[in-house]
Amino acid sequence: MMHLAYLDAGSGSLIVQAVVGGAAGAAVAARLYWRRLADRFRRQPTDQPGGEGAERPGGQGAEQGAGQPVERR
Repeated sequence: MMHLAYLDAGSGSLIVQAVVGGAAGAAVAARLYWRRLADRFRRQPTDQPGGEGAERPGGQGAEQGAGQPVERR
């Protein structure tokens, strides 16, 4: 004797929602982990004298507090 399962419209909708939600969650997780992996290999800026942001009279970096970290609360 063969037993067949009955799926009404609500059950099918629930299955579709679960599949779409799982795919969206997997895509977000993959994007976050990809950024972490890429950040490990990305070159970090080095602070060298005379580089960008160095204090020069009348030039870039001459403003008060230039190059200082901003304190946030």
